[in-house]
Amino acid sequence: MTTPKSKKTGADPKSLGPLDPEHHPHATYALDQAMVRGLTARLAASSGTTTTLYSPATGQPLGVIPISTPEDVEAAFTTARLVAARWAQSSYKERSAALLRLHDLILQRRDEIMDLICWESGKARIHAFDEPLHVALTARYYARTLKRHLEPKKRAGVVPILTQIEEHRMPKGVVAIISPWNYPFTMALVDGIAAIAAGNAVISKPDHHTPLSALLGLQLIEEAGFPTGLWQMVAGQGRVLGTPMIANADYVCFTGSTATGKAIAGQCAERLIGCSLELGGKNPILVLRDADLDRAAEGAVRAAFSNGGQLCVSTERLYVDQEIHDEFVAKFVERTKAMVLGASHEWGIDMGSLISAEQLATVDEHVKDAVKHGARVLAGGKARPDLGPYFYEPTILDGVTSAMACHGDETFGPVISVYPFTTEEEAIALANEGEYGLNAAVYSRDIARAKRVATRIHCGTVNVNEAFGATFASIDAPMGGMRSSGLGRRQGAEGIHRYTEVQSVATMYLLRLGPHWGLTDEAYAGVMTGAVKLLRYLGRA
Repeated sequence: MTTPKSKKTGADPKSLGPLDPEHHPHATYALDQAMVRGLTARLAASSGTTTTLYSPATGQPLGVIPISTPEDVEAAFTTARLVAARWAQSSYKERSAALLRLHDLILQRRDEIMDLICWESGKARIHAFDEPLHVALTARYYARTLKRHLEPKKRAGVVPILTQIEEHRMPKGVVAIISPWNYPFTMALVDGIAAIAAGNAVISKPDHHTPLSALLGLQLIEEAGFPTGLWQMVAGQGRVLGTPMIANADYVCFTGSTATGKAIAGQCAERLIGCSLELGGKNPILVLRDADLDRAAEGAVRAAFSNGGQLCVSTERLYVDQEIHDEFVAKFVERTKAMVLGASHEWGIDMGSLISAEQLATVDEHVKDAVKHGARVLAGGKARPDLGPYFYEPTILDGVTSAMACHGDETFGPVISVYPFTTEEEAIALANEGEYGLNAAVYSRDIARAKRVATRIHCGTVNVNEAFGATFASIDAPMGGMRSSGLGRRQGAEGIHRYTEVQSVATMYLLRLGPHWGLTDEAYAGVMTGAVKLLRYLGRA
C-alpha cells in the first residue's frame, strides 16, 4: 500500500474529488489493484455489477467492488449450513488454536490493517490503531474462555441427588452480521469472532462505504486456518441484501441506526429468531465538582472527537458543575483548538475526515441550526474543504437548548454541547434525558461517589475517570445499550451466549415424578407438598 500525498497541512487540492477513473483518465487508484482484486475475490458476488470505492479523506479512487445479489445471499447460506454442521462438532481446542493464530496474524499485520482503514474510512492513524488492537483482544479472550463459557454445566435438580441436570449450549447455526462503516475492521469482525467461537458459521455484510477492511479481516480468518466457507461476505446496499440475510439467518447481529435496528427487530420477531442491536447514542459526560480538570478535559477531547465523533459510544453532551464550569471549559476549548487535522496516514494527526457528504451535511446542519437559535460556538464550527472533501472542525457549542436539533438528535460527528449543572441530582436527571442509553462517563476524585452516580445513569456502559475506552476494551465485560440504544450485548459471556441455544438434559434416578408406590393422586400430592416444605426449611433453592 502507498501513503497519501496529503500531509498535516492538508491534501493536495488536485487529489480532491471524488475522481472517477472511468471518466478522468488521469486519475490513478490509491491502492494496489492486485491487492484489491485479491480481497474482493472473496465476496459472494455474481451480479456482474460493480461500484467504485473512494477515499473520503482525499477523494481518490481505491478500487472496484463487485455487488452481490439476493441469490448470492441464498447460496452463501446454503454453503454455510453445510460447513456449520461440521464446525459445530469441532473441539474447543481446535477453535481456540485458530483464534490464537488469528490474534497473532492481526498483530503481525497491524500496519497493513491500519493503512487500509485510513484509506477507506478517512480516520486518523491513532484511531485506526484501536481496531486491530480491539479485534486481537477479542480473539484472544474467546480463545482462552470459550470452554468456560460453553462447556456443559450442572444445575440443581428437583429431587436432591436423584435428579441430575446438565445445561448444554448448542450453536444456533448460521449468524447474519450487518456491520457499520465507522469502525470497518473492528465491527466487521468482533461479533463474528464470538459467533464462530460458539460453533456457528457467519454470513456478513460490511457497510458499502468500507468493504475492503472487512475483506482483509476475512483473508486473515482464512489464513488462521478456519474452514473455507465458515465465514462468507456479501457486498451491497442494506436495503437490497438485508431482507434476504434476515430471512435465512438463525440469528442477526446489527450495529447501526436506531431506525434500521427497529426494522430489523420487527423482521426477526416475525421469524421468531433472536437479534442483538447496538444502535444510536447521545452519550453524556458528567464532570463533578471535585474532578481532576486536566484529566477530564483530555478525556472529553477523546470522547467527543475520536474518529471525528463517528463512534457509537462517543460523547455529544457534557455536563459540568457550575462551580468549575468556566475553568474546565477553558481547558477543554484550549485542548480542542490545539488538535491537528489532516488526511495524512502518519502518526501525529488528532482527527481525520468524516465518511461522506451526507455525514458532513448532518454535522453542518446541526451546527448552523444551533447558532441560528442562539447557541455560541466556542471552538470549531465550520467545514474544512482545504483539508479534504468531508473535513469538519472539532466543535464545542454553548447555550444549546431543546429547540435545537443537536440537543436530542444524534449528530454522529465532531460536535459536543456543554451545559452547567448545580446539584448531583440535576446532573443525573440531565444525563438520563432523551431516548438513548448507550455510554456515559463520570469524572470525580471521589471514586465511591462517582460509582454511585454511575449506577444511576441509564446506560449500558459507564466509565469512571475515563471517556469510553475502559468499558470498550474490557472484553470480559458485556457492552451494549439500554432503551433506544439497542438490545443484547457484545463481549463477555453474554457476547458468546447470544449465539447459542440452551438445552437442559435431566436424568432421573429411582423415582418418577408421578403417583407410584400405590399412592392415589391425592396422597401423592400430599407427599410432594410435604417434601417441598421440608426442602424450604433445609435451605434448598
